[in-house]
Amino acid sequence: MENKKVLPILFFIMFLVFIGFGIIIPVLPFYAEDLGASPTELGLLMAVYSFMQLLFAPLWGRLSDQIGRKPILIIGISGLACSFFLMAIADSLFMLFVARILGGTLSAANMPTAMAYVADITTEENRSKGMGIIGAATGLGFIFGPAVGGVFSDINFTLPFYISALSSLITCILVIFVLKESLPKEKRKLKGSGPTPSRWNAFKGTTAILFILQFFISVSLAGLEATYAYFAAEQAGLQSKHIGYIFMLMGLGSAIVQGGVMGPLAKKFGEGKIIQAGIIVSAIGFSLILFTDSFVTAAIFLTIFGVGNGVIRPAISALLTKTSSEGHGNITGLLSSFDSLGRIIGPPLGGLIFSLHIFLPYISGVILSLFALLLFQVYRVRLRNIENS
Repeated sequence: MENKKVLPILFFIMFLVFIGFGIIIPVLPFYAEDLGASPTELGLLMAVYSFMQLLFAPLWGRLSDQIGRKPILIIGISGLACSFFLMAIADSLFMLFVARILGGTLSAANMPTAMAYVADITTEENRSKGMGIIGAATGLGFIFGPAVGGVFSDINFTLPFYISALSSLITCILVIFVLKESLPKEKRKLKGSGPTPSRWNAFKGTTAILFILQFFISVSLAGLEATYAYFAAEQAGLQSKHIGYIFMLMGLGSAIVQGGVMGPLAKKFGEGKIIQAGIIVSAIGFSLILFTDSFVTAAIFLTIFGVGNGVIRPAISALLTKTSSEGHGNITGLLSSFDSLGRIIGPPLGGLIFSLHIFLPYISGVILSLFALLLFQVYRVRLRNIENS
């Protein structure tokens, strides 16, 4: 299979997946409030999605190693469509929670399977480029999705959910009829062909450091996302529409770097250098955010952070699929699980320390970034020792 032909198809599919997901972002809080959600219940509604992804991403990734990538993508995307439709017809908060739980459980299949698909169809030399393209599709979906959702929510609160369901359904049809299977039967880790390995096999030895590193990066990012609107309002007097534009610029900058620059840089310098550079730029971005005093400085500083943060996970994914002997789905599923755990812990932690001082989430972001950089140095030393022994 030629990756040059397949990667654009996969990019478009993942873009549609995340534009559908992004459409509901600006609407869901107000929709939940209309159904009687308190601020605490709204927080739980957001957290339960990530919690289900934490639990199920490794299972779906591992299952994709056994039965192929295409069936799991179909399950994940059709599950997303069902959850959006259930949200649209929800007449109670309970039904909204059911829809979020279903969506989190089934859509947990999408990202790890797509990343495993990329690992299947790319050479090691082009692996980072492929992972970066998936990251770019995700970023662009999150840029355009909320804008579409905001427009249609003015007509009717339920309309964005129906549009997301339709988008997911169209995406599912594309997967069924256009996307080819990337994992031949002879390469599958068939169940029953031997003792079933633990899903934690990938989390052994030196590679475990990369999963932990991703967790710290996700915690710092989620803490920023949860508090930045309040920070920018207080420091620079920015309104919600300004925050939306700023996050759009950040996402666009990140997508351009992931989709256009990351591949050539990884070829020239390797994933290790990309990860280190990404962490350093993220730390610089966190530091600069403290000096925000206007829309322009907010946009520049957050974009610097976003560019650095955006390349880390694709580079880690590429490095893990190269160095681990486990199935690609198992690895990417476990990585998604650590990312979800960071996204569960990050928002309440960020909110807590923000309440102590508005600078603390960003100072802690610098500290976590430096700790992640130290972890990566430990990883490199251990890997060098293994190679020399």
